[in-house]
Amino acid sequence: QVHLVESGGGSVQAGGSLRLSCAVSGYTLTTSCLGWFRQTPGNDREGVAIIFTVSGSTTYADSVKGRFTISQDNEKTKIDLAMHSLMPEDTAMYYCAAGPLCRLTPDTYKYFGQGTQVTVSS
Repeated sequence: QVHLVESGGGSVQAGGSLRLSCAVSGYTLTTSCLGWFRQTPGNDREGVAIIFTVSGSTTYADSVKGRFTISQDNEKTKIDLAMHSLMPEDTAMYYCAAGPLCRLTPDTYKYFGQGTQVTVSS
């Protein structure tokens, strides 16, 4: 059983930075893709950034390219999301996810954490 626990959310002014972390347990090759998704009330969950844990290759949503960076530790027990130049439209609940297919579509992920709130004020 894969278990994901997010931390690091909070409130920041526009232009600021935050760093999210996700502790991962129960990792197997069937969950070789880890990523971050976000969701606002009334909207679908959207992919933000994913990492293929075997090679370290990454994929980002166009809206966060150049501002967000996803990374993993060598033991594959933690992933981080460094967020810079934050904008009010980045405000959302951020979820860590694990699954076998490295896509930005949430339907391909079986496991999600409980989420951590990020609020960016203008």
